[in-house]
Amino acid sequence: MRDERTAVIYHTSDIHGRLGFAAQLERLVEPGALLVDCGDALAGSSTVYRSREPVVEELNDAPYCALAVGNREFHYLHRCMLARAHLLRAPLVCSNLVDLRSRGRAFRREVTSEAGALRVRFLALLAPQYRTGSGWEKIFGWRFLSADAALDEAMSTGSSSDLTVLLSHMGLAADRQIAQRWPSLHAIIGGHSHDTLQRPEFVGRVPIVHAGAYARHVGRLSLRAAADVSLVSYELLPLQQR
Repeated sequence: MRDERTAVIYHTSDIHGRLGFAAQLERLVEPGALLVDCGDALAGSSTVYRSREPVVEELNDAPYCALAVGNREFHYLHRCMLARAHLLRAPLVCSNLVDLRSRGRAFRREVTSEAGALRVRFLALLAPQYRTGSGWEKIFGWRFLSADAALDEAMSTGSSSDLTVLLSHMGLAADRQIAQRWPSLHAIIGGHSHDTLQRPEFVGRVPIVHAGAYARHVGRLSLRAAADVSLVSYELLPLQQR
């Protein structure tokens, strides 16, 4: 019998346009569990826009509830990033990107999803493409916040969620620093550096997990929210390549 205080989160990262994973994820992700991606699922880039990407169909077929913005989802031109968002069923999420021109919404700053009886709040970070206050802000209309500035803003607002999980497209080294500075995070699910962790790495009480690149694996993270939040289990499951 499923523990109502336990949330199961499956995660991928850095798929980079690989195919053949959607049907496997549909079979693996059990009812009540969540599936997220930590960025760079697409094959395009911040400067190259592809009007058709076969991986989009796979992302839409798999039961994703949130897709973190990676370098491949971000585009300097708003219209290109908005077009990408419109193709995807699940929302793009980025907590440290600000649209200074209030254009059509291409992403969300955070997403809350239900895992059984629990509410899971997902924040997301993208490695900044230029510094806050850079002259590029006037050209493109995007502002990148530092990880600390974005998390300070997000964590200072009230939330009714049971768990706060960070989807990081910053890389493992940065994730370790974030976990040290933000011990109130219940988990960091990471990508960008293409690291594959067979088991969670703990910084204090914060577990960090990375499932690696190219849809070779999916991670299965189980967290229990009681008086404190604790790790129940973690598995790194293989996916077949096509």
